[in-house]
Amino acid sequence: MGSETTLKLPVIDFTNLNLEANNNNPNWEAVKSQVHKALVEYGCFEAIFDKVPLHLRKAIFGALEELFDLPLQTKMLNVSKKPYHGYIGQYPMVPLFESMGINDANVYEEVESITNIFWPHGKPNFSKTIHSFSEELAELDQIVRKMILESLGVEKYLEEHMNSTNYLLRVMKYKGPQTSETKLGLSTHTDKNIVTILYQNQVEGLEVLTKDGKWINYEPTPHSFVVMIGDSLHAWSNGRLYSPFHRVMMSGNEARYSLGLFSVPKGGSIVKAPGELVDEEHPLLFKPFDHVEFLKYYYTKEGHADQFALRTYCGV
Repeated sequence: MGSETTLKLPVIDFTNLNLEANNNNPNWEAVKSQVHKALVEYGCFEAIFDKVPLHLRKAIFGALEELFDLPLQTKMLNVSKKPYHGYIGQYPMVPLFESMGINDANVYEEVESITNIFWPHGKPNFSKTIHSFSEELAELDQIVRKMILESLGVEKYLEEHMNSTNYLLRVMKYKGPQTSETKLGLSTHTDKNIVTILYQNQVEGLEVLTKDGKWINYEPTPHSFVVMIGDSLHAWSNGRLYSPFHRVMMSGNEARYSLGLFSVPKGGSIVKAPGELVDEEHPLLFKPFDHVEFLKYYYTKEGHADQFALRTYCGV
């Protein structure tokens, strides 16, 4: 591994920050500057976020284990018309990986309706855990996005930007390959959404590729989250923010449980860089596009094989 083992994601402390207090909090500007720098250079960072209580962080993994222990035919009831929003598993290319999606996981009634598909008699503790966790991560997402727009000088679009998205919670399980050899958990890819916030148990596996082609192995801690930019925000910022390639590599016997809250452009909303971010130094990189239509292209055989699918789909 050589020097690669010394590479780490930037760590940013969000303790005591919230959306309402930003004007009075002396830390807001300092943290905003760190966020901007990290997202330009790495496209992601490790966030220390104290709003998620310890009991909830523990409960979420119990909920995930219970969910993935359900029979396959039950898990396959998690379906969606949108690509990659329902149950995913049984793929020969990534045999260790399975995943499920919960749309609008920050809305209790939406979580409850999905829960009742898996457990027809209801499971309030599961619903409450998923919903509470998603609500806390949604606040971190909103803090980060507010900081991004302020850093880019386009905060006048904040309300429009926030209203153009909703949340998808994806819960994921990677089986331990039962060997000390490293096996592929999830192929190298960029996320396609706005912002992703990841949380996982203490089993390593996530690796992020730097701009100069080095892999960073993320070492999880119970109090930290990974915040990552997706292709849609890369396009919206006219390339100013980096959307990083990442993958999951597994070894050993333990299962890796993780979950990601994805802020996703709503169907029909157009991803378009504000005019203020387009000038002679920064010519327009991507034509305006509908995120759902882009996903349809990406999940074709041709699109999935294309590492730069966004550029192919709508690059100028």
